[in-house]
Amino acid sequence: MLIPLDKLLERSKNIYELTCAGIKRASQITITGEKESGIEESKIVPMALKQILTQKVEYRREE
Repeated sequence: MLIPLDKLLERSKNIYELTCAGIKRASQITITGEKESGIEESKIVPMALKQILTQKVEYRREE
């Protein structure tokens, strides 16, 4: 499965923050043309969420 659902459920307390981070990461992936093996190019948003949930990439909130 592309998105690890167990990790998604663990972090569901602030879904808005996760959504914003996913959108930003998906934009970065689109700009750089980054690819992961075994994932179609049209699956950018799930790939971004997977990277965030598995902590391959980190994000922080600016206040």
